[in-house]
Amino acid sequence: MNFRKKTLEEIPTEQTSIWSCTMDGCKGWMRDNFAFEHEPSCPLCASPMVSDTRMLPSLINSNADRKSFR
Repeated sequence: MNFRKKTLEEIPTEQTSIWSCTMDGCKGWMRDNFAFEHEPSCPLCASPMVSDTRMLPSLINSNADRKSFR
């Protein structure tokens, strides 16, 4: 009955550009390549956001040029 114990594969992470909310107490953030605007506002509290980086799991955005649509 050892077949249930699968080895967990480590998810690769990379340094990712994000937008973080400037409001104290708000935990809003989004990946830069998933933002619709060049300088987005927080979707949770509508405060301005600042550019930052985080170590996040790798994701591929198939529509990477969303900002040019607006």
